[in-house]
Amino acid sequence: MLTVYEGNIGAHPVAALFSGVCKVNAAIACELLIERFKVRRIINAGTAGGIAADVRLFDTIIAERAAYHDVAPDILTDFHPWMQDMFFPSDAGLVTAARQYAAHSPHPLRFGTIVSGEQFIENSAREDIRRRFAPLAADMETAACAHVCYVNAIPFLSVRTVTDTQEEQGIEVFEQNCEKASRIAAKTAAEILALL
Repeated sequence: MLTVYEGNIGAHPVAALFSGVCKVNAAIACELLIERFKVRRIINAGTAGGIAADVRLFDTIIAERAAYHDVAPDILTDFHPWMQDMFFPSDAGLVTAARQYAAHSPHPLRFGTIVSGEQFIENSAREDIRRRFAPLAADMETAACAHVCYVNAIPFLSVRTVTDTQEEQGIEVFEQNCEKASRIAAKTAAEILALL
């Protein structure tokens, strides 16, 4: 049910697809790219909701690490894949390339934590997520992609542009800003790839 587009971005051969929303869809897409298309790294681009109070609309968040906000903290440490903590680290080389691009990006890039879960975050949940993870943003896919890449030892980075914040929130705001934010995230991912 997924269509994969193959081509090149600069000198890099790429395979790209639209995974759909939610953790399982994201995991399926990543595993497909790894197993069938033999990718050597994955950059996940899309949208997110701003969680930190100083995050603004259309800020682009580069995940230095990712975690699930809706999974018990000991699930990934006490059981497979027996991680040291609940955070999936992003690839250092991809983060470095993102920092190089940030120096001349036409849009603000922020570096920090992204958390993922199967829900659109309303204000009632923001404070709890802030307290537990101190993330810049939340989405429904980044941690799942990071999880698949961690288990497969594939370098990973997430690039997420903010569609809604604590001040400007709700599904209507998300829908209004989704296309523009998606284009910014896609352009940012392509530019980071070109710097490798």
